Amino acid sequence: MPGTSPVILILGAGPNIGQAVARTFASKGYKVALASRSLKEEDSTDDQLNITSDFSNPEDVVSAFTKVRKALGVPSVVVYNAGSLTSSPPNDPFAIPLAGFNRDMAINTTSAFVAAQQAVLGFAELPSSAARSFFFTGNILNLKVLPGFVSQGAAKSASAHIIASAAAAYKDKGYKFYYVDERKADGSAKYRVDGDAHGKIFSELAEAQTQGPWLQTFVKDVGYKDFGDLYRL
Repeated sequence: MPGTSPVILILGAGPNIGQAVARTFASKGYKVALASRSLKEEDSTDDQLNITSDFSNPEDVVSAFTKVRKALGVPSVVVYNAGSLTSSPPNDPFAIPLAGFNRDMAINTTSAFVAAQQAVLGFAELPSSAARSFFFTGNILNLKVLPGFVSQGAAKSASAHIIASAAAAYKDKGYKFYYVDERKADGSAKYRVDGDAHGKIFSELAEAQTQGPWLQTFVKDVGYKDFGDLYRL
């Protein structure tokens, strides 16, 4: 049954970022809901709800929110951490099959849009003291072309636009939206990202009272860092 503890929903609860963010927020008193293809719902506990979900089907996002609301309450923090990549030859971006492109767009963008939509419906029911924060796990592809990553780059760029639009539109309501991208100290892409570092910055941004820069490029042990025009498409 829903209680008084705040709730975080992590969509795409993998072993790195997903699990680390779950640990961070659990340590701060949050009840945790995790959704991914590999989780078994029968392994749920009183403080952690497991939801089997496939985000190539956006309806699974709606189902996850319904289950969380019923079991734990309305989530005040939502993390969209699902991702998909159908790689292409570096010199032939159109070699990927349409089915792969559509799947990547569904997982990286369409389901993220639905998640943000569902999050806002819930945020409207929560008090102003609640975190009311939405995080999208991004990368450098919204700003830089990397050969072989055309489908994920297209999707991440679209999702970055969605997050920027939401951050501006809901700022006055106190809802916060972030596209979070861990970088190396020189601003270049970091391919082996740090889960605990994500948990730390997500927690800090959730606890903040106001919207910060929607494009949260950050460096481990440093925090947010604006790399300006270092990368621009």
